[in-house]
Amino acid sequence: MGNPELRSILVVGATAVLRLVRNDVRARPWLKALLARRPFKVAAVAQANKTARIIWALLDKGEIYRRPDPLAIAAVTQ
Repeated sequence: MGNPELRSILVVGATAVLRLVRNDVRARPWLKALLARRPFKVAAVAQANKTARIIWALLDKGEIYRRPDPLAIAAVTQ
């Protein structure tokens, strides 16, 4: 189901993101919480799924990705 190469690329990218999140204090809180309660590979697939959904929405609507403002994220977590 789906494109296996694309799926594996998304999982590899998610794995790289999660490796950085392990040691980053400023990482997204939901990712840190996910890593705390789920095994690493399960969290990587979840991150890959989220990335795929974002990509699909951007392609479907023809929009451009805008990274969330780090200050707004920090304000929500405090």
